[in-house]
Amino acid sequence: MSDTEPRQFASDDPSAARTVATASETPTGPALTGPDPSAVRPKRPDGSGRVLTVAAVTAGVTLLVLGLRVGGALTAAIPGLPDAGASTAWALPVFRLLSDGLATVTVGMLVTAAFLLPGDGRSVSPHGYLLLRRASRTALAWAVTALSLMVLTVSDLLGQPLETLEPATVLSFATTISQGQSLTLQAGLALAVALLARTGVSRGLAATVTVLAPVAVLPPAFTGHSAGAGNHQIAVTSLALHILAAAVWVGALVALLVVRRSRLLPDAAARYSRLALGCFVAVAVSGLANAAVRLGAVDQLWQSRYGWLVLGKLAALLILGVLGAAHRSRTLPAMRAGRRWAFGRLAAGELIVFAATVGLAVALSRSPTPVAESGVDADPITELLGFPMPTAPTAGNLLGQPLPDMFFLTLCALGIGGYLAGVRRMHARGHRWPVARTASWLGGMLLLAATTDLGVARYAYVLFSAHMAQHMVLSMLVPILLVGGAPVTLALRALRRPADPRVRGAREWLLIAVHSRATRVLTHPLVALGIYTASLFGLYFSDLLGVLMRSHLGHLAMLTHFVVAGYLLFWVLIGVDPGRRRLPHPLLVIIHLASMMAHGFFGLVLMQTTTVIAPDWYIAVHPTWASSLLADQQLGAGIAWAFGELPAVVVMIVLIRQWIRADQREQGRLDRAADRADATGAEDDLARYNAFLAAAGRTDGDPNLAARPEQP
Repeated sequence: MSDTEPRQFASDDPSAARTVATASETPTGPALTGPDPSAVRPKRPDGSGRVLTVAAVTAGVTLLVLGLRVGGALTAAIPGLPDAGASTAWALPVFRLLSDGLATVTVGMLVTAAFLLPGDGRSVSPHGYLLLRRASRTALAWAVTALSLMVLTVSDLLGQPLETLEPATVLSFATTISQGQSLTLQAGLALAVALLARTGVSRGLAATVTVLAPVAVLPPAFTGHSAGAGNHQIAVTSLALHILAAAVWVGALVALLVVRRSRLLPDAAARYSRLALGCFVAVAVSGLANAAVRLGAVDQLWQSRYGWLVLGKLAALLILGVLGAAHRSRTLPAMRAGRRWAFGRLAAGELIVFAATVGLAVALSRSPTPVAESGVDADPITELLGFPMPTAPTAGNLLGQPLPDMFFLTLCALGIGGYLAGVRRMHARGHRWPVARTASWLGGMLLLAATTDLGVARYAYVLFSAHMAQHMVLSMLVPILLVGGAPVTLALRALRRPADPRVRGAREWLLIAVHSRATRVLTHPLVALGIYTASLFGLYFSDLLGVLMRSHLGHLAMLTHFVVAGYLLFWVLIGVDPGRRRLPHPLLVIIHLASMMAHGFFGLVLMQTTTVIAPDWYIAVHPTWASSLLADQQLGAGIAWAFGELPAVVVMIVLIRQWIRADQREQGRLDRAADRADATGAEDDLARYNAFLAAAGRTDGDPNLAARPEQP
């Protein structure tokens, strides 16, 4: 065996299924030990993998070329405008296809190694080790391809042939232009994935790298078609969801084909089947939402070249759905019966269709859309906000005129559906779940959806006062309701344990996260209070607010931070879920009073401010029907100062109630101990303490009495 890759194991017997990594390859995480790898006979490789790779690449390139021609992406250059030449025109989509393919394979191999395959104690399995090493190689190639794409993109945008480009021009594009910055970030993240995937073999490290890899897929999604015109709230988020779901779906299939000879394949394929079903739904819903934004009208499906390509992708999705159903109904039972070869044939055909679909998707990204991305007559407010300037606010406008954001809609739908599924499973097992907790969680999710998707979300973009009201709801009311739902407790009770003890399911990973060192640090009262307070002062008394408001991704991150920071603080204060630090109730009351003081001080300082916060943003989007910027800011400051009163009172009531209940439980415990002591004739702690108090009373004022009962 070489120092860089394990042999293909002929047996998956537990005694032989211990990774044969050297200590030099595992500086972090425990090194896996086991028998001498030379005692494990390797399988003789065949050429089926190479044939499948060639077939998939051929299908992808063929559909890419066809899609580019059908979509009009290879039209002749306009006379008088600079042209980068045929080399750039053809190389750019080809490298985009290569980059997407490498990213997909990297994500899929990491997901399979960390979550689909069983492990070996705290380390990944031998096949997981193999996938980690191959993912490292594909991630490195992905990083190089992203840098190549950056050079090709500069050539395409400036209309300069590759040989005439100056390094300074490319460097400027990489650091100052959004497209260049996204590709630079992607290359850096892909390189980090490549390095981390070779750092160790622990399952925790594999899970961490698996989380990082999908993040590396996303940056270019925020600078393409979906970020170029209106309705950013649906277009950008739906595209990101579409890309992530497709990468996991396709990439995990590739990874399973890599380990298709393993005896672990039937169980791993069954887990993949459930994952693929969720990815199929996500790809279908997000793809339809994004296509609706880009097409503008239904008739553009058959009246535009872009629509023809969308129909092609839709047909490919239907074919993949049929193949997936065949996997669930025919292939999985055959594999359980011992016919592992049944998976390879159908999966190979599915992979070829996937490759053709990716080629079609790349052609779609290079084709002009029926809805123009920009133009001289475009509304600057629409380009900036993603929607036209709203009219003067009324109660109907604030609750109506919805502005759906697919990120929060998806989050709320999953949160509500998952919680109700957990409650239903608890009832099916004969266990009760408090109705008050269910109502609290559903109320928090519905309030989150209303605050981020109804008309108030429109006005939060253009009015500081509406933004502050949104901030207060998301950081106080929503977290209090969500914490009251005790979601972690429900998940730990409702989630099933995997049949294979070597597999870590959702429950096992949740337990690891709950008891991790990071959770202990974050639930320290000073840390939680500091994060909550910093989100108030750091956002509004710096230039950060204006920066985040100009980017849809930044805006999503800001709103998400409001909810997470509030949830963390109120989990420390009134949470019942496991994982948080257990603190005395008097100390919790003091922490709550400190948070109230910090909140009130923030509102007071904001009311005293005489300069406009985030002036570059609010001057650009200030409505003509609104009051002055300073007047609206003063209104927002008043909302911040007064809003915390009611939530603070509610939290204080809950704290006092928990305190009283804790004392009652302690008193009940002491009474039960005393009853047991009376029944058995033995002394308990309470009896000894009462004896100590009685003795202390008898000896008060008698300095000559040297012996006193020892305090328990």
